[in-house]
Amino acid sequence: MTALVKLPTPGDVLKYEVNPNYTRDVITLLAGMPYPVGSVLGKITASGKYKLATSGGTDGAQTAVAVLLYAVDATLADAQGIVVARGPSIVSRAALAYDATINDAGKITTKLGQLATVGIIARDSA
Repeated sequence: MTALVKLPTPGDVLKYEVNPNYTRDVITLLAGMPYPVGSVLGKITASGKYKLATSGGTDGAQTAVAVLLYAVDATLADAQGIVVARGPSIVSRAALAYDATINDAGKITTKLGQLATVGIIARDSA
């Protein structure tokens, strides 16, 4: 018997937002990878494109500023995505996806603090 696998949905990530017309934006994701639902994103200052927020760097993407709501395959070219870009919003901490450089509790706490700066609060339960 084939096992069914349920892919993450926006509802798995986003638990509350004051008004989707205010909290969401359509953005451009940098080419080079598939971005999963819940990706914690930073904005590259020079191009205005988004990529996974990194632990270090100086291109602007080291600061988490948004959470991706739908999976986007940007493997071959830049692609559009829908993000929660501002709050008041609450996201599920367990549903967030990070860059490989965000590899310990301290770095995750830093990214969550950066998201809180733009009004996106991560909680264990909504």
